[in-house]
Amino acid sequence: MIGSLAAWPAAAQTLFVGTYTRGTGRPGIFAYRFDTTKATALLLDSARSTNPSFLAPGRDGKMLYSVSEQGGGKGTVQAWRFRGGKLSFLNEVSSEGDDPCYVTIDKAGRNVIVANYSGGSLALFPVAPDGGVGPAEKIIAHAGSGPHRQQQGPHVHSTVLSPDEDYVLAADLGIDAVISYKYNSRRSTLSDSKKVNAFAAGSGPRHLEFHPKKAWVYVLQELSGTVTACRFRAGVLDTFQTVRLLPEGASAPAHSADIHVSPDGRFLYASNRNPTNHIAIFGIDPQTGMLTLLGMQDTGGKVPRNFTIHPGGKWLLVGNQDSDRINIFSIDKNSGLLTDTGKTIEVPSPVCLKWGE
Repeated sequence: MIGSLAAWPAAAQTLFVGTYTRGTGRPGIFAYRFDTTKATALLLDSARSTNPSFLAPGRDGKMLYSVSEQGGGKGTVQAWRFRGGKLSFLNEVSSEGDDPCYVTIDKAGRNVIVANYSGGSLALFPVAPDGGVGPAEKIIAHAGSGPHRQQQGPHVHSTVLSPDEDYVLAADLGIDAVISYKYNSRRSTLSDSKKVNAFAAGSGPRHLEFHPKKAWVYVLQELSGTVTACRFRAGVLDTFQTVRLLPEGASAPAHSADIHVSPDGRFLYASNRNPTNHIAIFGIDPQTGMLTLLGMQDTGGKVPRNFTIHPGGKWLLVGNQDSDRINIFSIDKNSGLLTDTGKTIEVPSPVCLKWGE
Protein backbone atom coordinates (compact mmCIF):
# COMPACT_ATOMS: atom_id res chain seq x y z
CA MET A 1 0.00 0.00 0.00
CA ILE A 2 1.33 3.40 -0.97
CA GLY A 3 0.78 6.04 1.70
CA SER A 4 0.95 9.82 1.97
CA LEU A 5 3.38 12.10 3.78
CA ALA A 6 0.56 14.05 5.39
CA ALA A 7 -0.53 11.11 7.52
CA TRP A 8 2.95 10.27 8.75
CA PRO A 9 4.57 11.35 12.06
CA ALA A 10 7.08 14.18 12.23
CA ALA A 11 9.76 11.84 13.66
CA ALA A 12 10.24 10.19 10.30
CA GLN A 13 12.79 10.14 7.50
CA THR A 14 12.87 9.02 3.89
CA LEU A 15 14.50 5.67 3.14
CA PHE A 16 15.43 4.90 -0.46
CA VAL A 17 15.99 1.29 -1.51
CA GLY A 18 17.71 0.13 -4.69
CA THR A 19 17.18 -3.45 -5.86
CA TYR A 20 18.19 -6.00 -8.47
CA THR A 21 15.36 -6.43 -10.97
CA ARG A 22 17.09 -9.17 -12.98
CA GLY A 23 14.96 -8.75 -16.09
CA THR A 24 11.61 -8.97 -14.30
CA GLY A 25 10.40 -5.56 -15.44
CA ARG A 26 9.20 -4.73 -11.93
CA PRO A 27 9.97 -1.47 -10.10
CA GLY A 28 13.60 -1.17 -9.01
CA ILE A 29 13.65 1.87 -6.70
CA PHE A 30 11.43 2.18 -3.63
CA ALA A 31 10.87 5.20 -1.38
CA TYR A 32 9.64 4.72 2.20
CA ARG A 33 8.86 6.95 5.13
CA PHE A 34 10.60 5.42 8.14
CA ASP A 35 9.24 6.14 11.61
CA THR A 36 12.40 6.71 13.65
CA THR A 37 10.54 6.11 16.93
CA LYS A 38 8.70 2.88 16.11
CA ALA A 39 11.03 1.50 13.41
CA THR A 40 8.18 0.98 10.96
CA ALA A 41 8.05 1.94 7.31
CA LEU A 42 5.39 3.16 4.90
CA LEU A 43 5.85 2.77 1.15
CA LEU A 44 5.52 6.15 -0.53
CA ASP A 45 6.38 5.33 -4.14
CA SER A 46 8.30 3.05 -6.47
CA ALA A 47 9.85 3.54 -9.90
CA ARG A 48 10.93 1.28 -12.72
CA SER A 49 14.66 1.05 -13.30
CA THR A 50 16.84 -1.87 -14.36
CA ASN A 51 19.16 -3.07 -11.57
CA PRO A 52 19.50 0.24 -9.69
CA SER A 53 22.10 -1.35 -7.42
CA PHE A 54 23.40 1.86 -5.84
CA LEU A 55 21.80 5.20 -5.01
CA ALA A 56 22.93 8.69 -3.98
CA PRO A 57 20.30 11.11 -2.58
CA GLY A 58 20.89 14.82 -3.10
CA ARG A 59 21.48 16.78 0.10
CA ASP A 60 18.41 18.96 -0.41
CA GLY A 61 16.16 15.90 -0.46
CA LYS A 62 14.79 16.79 -3.88
CA MET A 63 17.01 14.64 -6.12
CA LEU A 64 18.10 11.02 -6.26
CA TYR A 65 20.82 9.54 -8.48
CA SER A 66 21.13 5.87 -9.36
CA VAL A 67 23.13 3.51 -11.52
CA SER A 68 21.66 0.90 -13.82
CA GLU A 69 24.00 -2.05 -13.36
CA GLN A 70 24.12 -3.62 -16.80
CA GLY A 71 26.84 -4.92 -19.09
CA GLY A 72 27.17 -4.87 -22.86
CA GLY A 73 27.42 -1.09 -23.02
CA LYS A 74 24.00 -0.63 -21.37
CA GLY A 75 25.20 0.75 -18.03
CA THR A 76 23.76 4.17 -17.16
CA VAL A 77 23.57 6.79 -14.44
CA GLN A 78 20.08 8.18 -13.82
CA ALA A 79 18.60 11.28 -12.24
CA TRP A 80 15.24 11.32 -10.41
CA ARG A 81 13.19 14.11 -8.83
CA PHE A 82 11.66 13.42 -5.44
CA ARG A 83 8.76 15.70 -4.54
CA GLY A 84 5.91 15.12 -2.11
CA GLY A 85 6.95 11.52 -1.63
CA LYS A 86 6.85 10.77 -5.36
CA LEU A 87 9.68 9.75 -7.68
CA SER A 88 9.78 11.01 -11.25
CA PHE A 89 12.41 10.13 -13.85
CA LEU A 90 14.42 13.08 -15.14
CA ASN A 91 17.10 11.66 -17.45
CA GLU A 92 19.92 9.18 -17.89
CA VAL A 93 23.28 9.03 -19.66
CA SER A 94 25.79 6.29 -20.34
CA SER A 95 27.97 5.42 -17.35
CA GLU A 96 30.83 4.99 -19.84
CA GLY A 97 31.56 1.50 -18.58
CA ASP A 98 29.93 -1.86 -17.89
CA ASP A 99 28.15 -2.77 -14.66
CA PRO A 100 28.22 0.54 -12.77
CA CYS A 101 27.86 -0.38 -9.09
CA TYR A 102 28.42 2.82 -7.06
CA VAL A 103 27.44 6.47 -7.33
CA THR A 104 28.19 9.43 -5.09
CA ILE A 105 27.31 13.12 -5.24
CA ASP A 106 29.33 16.00 -3.79
CA LYS A 107 27.95 18.27 -1.07
CA ALA A 108 27.26 21.15 -3.44
CA GLY A 109 25.35 18.90 -5.84
CA ARG A 110 27.61 19.86 -8.75
CA ASN A 111 28.85 16.43 -9.83
CA VAL A 112 28.15 12.73 -9.50
CA ILE A 113 30.97 10.18 -9.63
CA VAL A 114 30.37 6.58 -10.70
CA ALA A 115 32.34 3.33 -10.36
CA ASN A 116 32.11 0.94 -13.32
CA TYR A 117 32.85 -2.53 -11.97
CA SER A 118 33.32 -4.60 -15.13
CA GLY A 119 34.52 -1.55 -17.02
CA GLY A 120 37.32 -1.03 -14.48
CA SER A 121 36.86 2.72 -14.53
CA LEU A 122 35.43 5.73 -12.74
CA ALA A 123 33.67 8.65 -14.36
CA LEU A 124 32.62 12.18 -13.37
CA PHE A 125 29.30 13.62 -14.55
CA PRO A 126 28.16 17.25 -14.18
CA VAL A 127 24.76 18.02 -12.68
CA ALA A 128 22.64 20.39 -14.79
CA PRO A 129 20.72 23.33 -13.27
CA ASP A 130 17.50 21.26 -13.35
CA GLY A 131 19.19 18.43 -11.44
CA GLY A 132 19.66 16.20 -14.46
CA VAL A 133 22.95 14.47 -15.16
CA GLY A 134 25.07 15.46 -18.15
CA PRO A 135 27.43 13.32 -20.26
CA ALA A 136 30.68 12.31 -18.58
CA GLU A 137 33.33 15.02 -18.47
CA LYS A 138 36.08 12.77 -17.12
CA ILE A 139 36.71 9.04 -17.46
CA ILE A 140 39.65 7.31 -15.77
CA ALA A 141 40.38 3.69 -16.66
CA HIS A 142 42.38 1.43 -14.36
CA ALA A 143 44.69 -1.37 -15.50
CA GLY A 144 46.09 -4.49 -13.91
CA SER A 145 44.97 -7.75 -12.32
CA GLY A 146 45.38 -9.87 -9.19
CA PRO A 147 45.89 -13.51 -8.17
CA HIS A 148 42.25 -14.32 -7.35
CA ARG A 149 39.92 -15.73 -10.01
CA GLN A 150 37.76 -12.59 -9.69
CA GLN A 151 40.78 -10.39 -10.42
CA GLN A 152 41.38 -10.98 -14.12
CA GLY A 153 41.16 -7.24 -14.65
CA PRO A 154 40.43 -4.00 -12.76
CA HIS A 155 37.08 -3.76 -10.95
CA VAL A 156 36.35 -0.32 -9.49
CA HIS A 157 33.81 -1.04 -6.76
CA SER A 158 33.35 2.32 -5.01
CA THR A 159 34.12 6.01 -5.42
CA VAL A 160 34.15 7.76 -2.05
CA LEU A 161 34.77 11.45 -1.43
CA SER A 162 37.03 12.44 1.46
CA PRO A 163 35.27 14.53 4.14
CA ASP A 164 36.84 17.75 2.81
CA GLU A 165 36.07 16.60 -0.75
CA ASP A 166 39.64 17.20 -1.85
CA TYR A 167 39.98 13.58 -2.96
CA VAL A 168 38.03 10.77 -4.57
CA LEU A 169 39.07 7.35 -3.29
CA ALA A 170 38.42 4.56 -5.80
CA ALA A 171 38.51 1.07 -4.27
CA ASP A 172 39.54 -1.39 -6.99
CA LEU A 173 38.78 -5.02 -6.14
CA GLY A 174 40.57 -6.29 -9.23
CA ILE A 175 44.00 -4.79 -8.58
CA ASP A 176 44.09 -4.77 -4.75
CA ALA A 177 44.36 -1.01 -4.43
CA VAL A 178 42.57 2.12 -3.30
CA ILE A 179 43.57 4.90 -5.67
CA SER A 180 43.21 8.54 -4.59
CA TYR A 181 42.53 11.28 -7.13
CA LYS A 182 42.61 15.02 -6.44
CA TYR A 183 39.12 16.50 -6.81
CA ASN A 184 37.85 20.07 -7.12
CA SER A 185 34.09 20.41 -6.80
CA ARG A 186 33.91 24.08 -7.73
CA ARG A 187 35.86 23.55 -10.95
CA SER A 188 34.33 20.10 -11.54
CA THR A 189 37.76 18.57 -12.09
CA LEU A 190 39.17 15.14 -11.31
CA SER A 191 42.94 15.02 -11.68
CA ASP A 192 44.80 12.37 -13.68
CA SER A 193 47.52 12.37 -11.02
CA LYS A 194 46.98 9.62 -8.48
CA LYS A 195 48.23 8.06 -5.28
CA VAL A 196 48.12 4.27 -5.31
CA ASN A 197 47.48 2.68 -1.92
CA ALA A 198 48.25 -1.03 -2.25
CA PHE A 199 46.64 -3.79 -0.20
CA ALA A 200 47.46 -7.48 0.27
CA ALA A 201 47.45 -9.53 -2.93
CA GLY A 202 44.10 -11.22 -3.45
CA SER A 203 42.33 -9.21 -0.73
CA GLY A 204 39.96 -7.29 -3.04
CA PRO A 205 39.20 -3.81 -1.58
CA ARG A 206 35.47 -3.16 -2.06
CA HIS A 207 34.09 -0.37 0.15
CA LEU A 208 35.58 2.07 2.64
CA GLU A 209 34.37 4.38 5.37
CA PHE A 210 35.85 7.51 6.93
CA HIS A 211 35.68 7.96 10.68
CA PRO A 212 33.34 10.88 11.50
CA LYS A 213 35.76 12.60 13.89
CA LYS A 214 39.32 11.44 13.21
CA ALA A 215 41.54 11.08 10.11
CA TRP A 216 41.03 7.32 9.93
CA VAL A 217 39.74 5.25 7.03
CA TYR A 218 38.48 1.67 7.28
CA VAL A 219 38.71 -0.44 4.12
CA LEU A 220 36.66 -3.62 3.62
CA GLN A 221 38.30 -6.39 1.58
CA GLU A 222 35.71 -8.62 -0.08
CA LEU A 223 37.91 -11.56 -1.01
CA SER A 224 39.92 -11.92 2.21
CA GLY A 225 37.10 -11.07 4.62
CA THR A 226 39.16 -8.42 6.38
CA VAL A 227 38.97 -4.79 7.47
CA THR A 228 42.09 -2.62 7.26
CA ALA A 229 42.43 0.50 9.41
CA CYS A 230 44.42 3.36 7.91
CA ARG A 231 45.49 6.89 8.76
CA PHE A 232 44.54 9.32 6.01
CA ARG A 233 46.54 12.33 4.92
CA ALA A 234 46.61 14.08 1.54
CA GLY A 235 45.28 11.06 -0.34
CA VAL A 236 47.64 8.57 1.30
CA LEU A 237 46.41 5.61 3.37
CA ASP A 238 48.87 4.55 6.06
CA THR A 239 47.85 1.07 7.26
CA PHE A 240 48.08 0.35 10.99
CA GLN A 241 45.85 -2.71 11.52
CA THR A 242 44.08 -5.50 9.64
CA VAL A 243 41.40 -7.64 11.32
CA ARG A 244 39.32 -10.57 10.13
CA LEU A 245 35.54 -10.26 10.19
CA LEU A 246 34.73 -13.94 9.63
CA PRO A 247 33.89 -16.33 12.49
CA GLU A 248 36.78 -18.26 14.02
CA GLY A 249 37.44 -21.41 12.03
CA ALA A 250 35.33 -20.39 9.02
CA SER A 251 36.61 -22.27 5.98
CA ALA A 252 34.30 -21.06 3.20
CA PRO A 253 35.52 -18.25 0.92
CA ALA A 254 34.78 -14.72 2.10
CA HIS A 255 32.06 -12.66 0.42
CA SER A 256 32.34 -9.48 2.46
CA ALA A 257 30.11 -6.67 1.28
CA ASP A 258 29.60 -3.47 3.26
CA ILE A 259 31.11 -1.38 6.05
CA HIS A 260 29.88 1.51 8.24
CA VAL A 261 30.98 3.43 11.32
CA SER A 262 28.41 4.50 13.91
CA PRO A 263 27.59 8.24 13.89
CA ASP A 264 29.34 8.72 17.25
CA GLY A 265 32.51 7.05 15.90
CA ARG A 266 32.63 4.39 18.64
CA PHE A 267 31.77 1.27 16.63
CA LEU A 268 32.37 -0.27 13.23
CA TYR A 269 30.12 -2.78 11.47
CA ALA A 270 31.02 -4.98 8.49
CA SER A 271 28.89 -7.55 6.65
CA ASN A 272 29.66 -10.90 5.05
CA ARG A 273 27.28 -12.69 2.71
CA ASN A 274 26.83 -16.46 2.22
CA PRO A 275 27.41 -18.73 3.95
CA THR A 276 27.80 -16.81 7.24
CA ASN A 277 25.23 -14.04 6.57
CA HIS A 278 26.38 -11.93 9.49
CA ILE A 279 27.56 -8.51 10.61
CA ALA A 280 30.78 -8.29 12.61
CA ILE A 281 30.79 -5.60 15.32
CA PHE A 282 34.01 -3.85 16.34
CA GLY A 283 34.83 -1.28 18.98
CA ILE A 284 37.02 1.65 17.86
CA ASP A 285 39.67 2.90 20.27
CA PRO A 286 39.07 6.69 20.47
CA GLN A 287 42.80 7.43 20.77
CA THR A 288 44.38 5.02 18.30
CA GLY A 289 41.59 3.96 15.94
CA MET A 290 42.41 0.30 16.59
CA LEU A 291 39.58 -2.23 16.23
CA THR A 292 38.47 -4.83 18.78
CA LEU A 293 35.95 -7.50 17.85
CA LEU A 294 32.89 -7.26 20.13
CA GLY A 295 30.51 -9.74 18.55
CA MET A 296 28.77 -11.09 15.48
CA GLN A 297 25.11 -10.75 14.55
CA ASP A 298 23.13 -13.00 12.22
CA THR A 299 21.32 -10.73 9.75
CA GLY A 300 18.10 -12.75 9.76
CA GLY A 301 18.30 -13.50 6.05
CA LYS A 302 20.54 -14.41 3.14
CA VAL A 303 23.14 -12.28 1.35
CA PRO A 304 23.39 -9.04 3.37
CA ARG A 305 24.92 -7.08 0.50
CA ASN A 306 24.22 -3.66 1.98
CA PHE A 307 23.16 -2.13 5.29
CA THR A 308 22.72 1.33 6.74
CA ILE A 309 22.82 2.99 10.15
CA HIS A 310 20.21 5.65 10.80
CA PRO A 311 21.86 9.07 11.37
CA GLY A 312 20.42 9.12 14.89
CA GLY A 313 22.42 5.99 15.69
CA LYS A 314 19.47 3.98 17.04
CA TRP A 315 18.70 1.64 14.14
CA LEU A 316 20.65 -0.56 11.75
CA LEU A 317 18.80 -1.82 8.68
CA VAL A 318 20.12 -4.76 6.63
CA GLY A 319 19.15 -5.48 3.05
CA ASN A 320 19.06 -9.29 2.81
CA GLN A 321 19.18 -9.61 -0.96
CA ASP A 322 18.19 -13.25 -1.37
CA SER A 323 15.50 -13.15 1.33
CA ASP A 324 13.62 -10.24 -0.27
CA ARG A 325 13.46 -8.20 2.90
CA ILE A 326 15.14 -5.59 5.05
CA ASN A 327 15.67 -6.66 8.67
CA ILE A 328 15.65 -3.95 11.35
CA PHE A 329 17.98 -4.05 14.37
CA SER A 330 18.29 -1.73 17.33
CA ILE A 331 21.75 -0.56 18.39
CA ASP A 332 22.84 -0.49 22.02
CA LYS A 333 24.70 2.82 22.15
CA ASN A 334 26.80 1.68 25.10
CA SER A 335 27.93 -1.74 23.86
CA GLY A 336 27.45 -1.33 20.11
CA LEU A 337 25.70 -4.71 19.98
CA LEU A 338 22.61 -5.34 17.87
CA THR A 339 19.17 -6.68 18.80
CA ASP A 340 16.79 -8.03 16.18
CA THR A 341 13.52 -6.10 16.53
CA GLY A 342 11.63 -8.73 14.56
CA LYS A 343 10.45 -5.97 12.23
CA THR A 344 11.05 -6.18 8.50
CA ILE A 345 10.37 -4.32 5.27
CA GLU A 346 9.37 -6.68 2.50
CA VAL A 347 11.03 -5.63 -0.77
CA PRO A 348 12.42 -7.75 -3.63
CA SER A 349 16.23 -8.16 -3.79
CA PRO A 350 17.26 -5.10 -1.74
CA VAL A 351 20.90 -4.20 -2.43
CA CYS A 352 21.25 -0.50 -1.48
CA LEU A 353 19.73 1.46 1.42
CA LYS A 354 20.14 5.24 1.64
CA TRP A 355 18.62 7.91 3.88
CA GLY A 356 17.00 11.00 2.42
CA GLU A 357 15.46 13.97 4.20
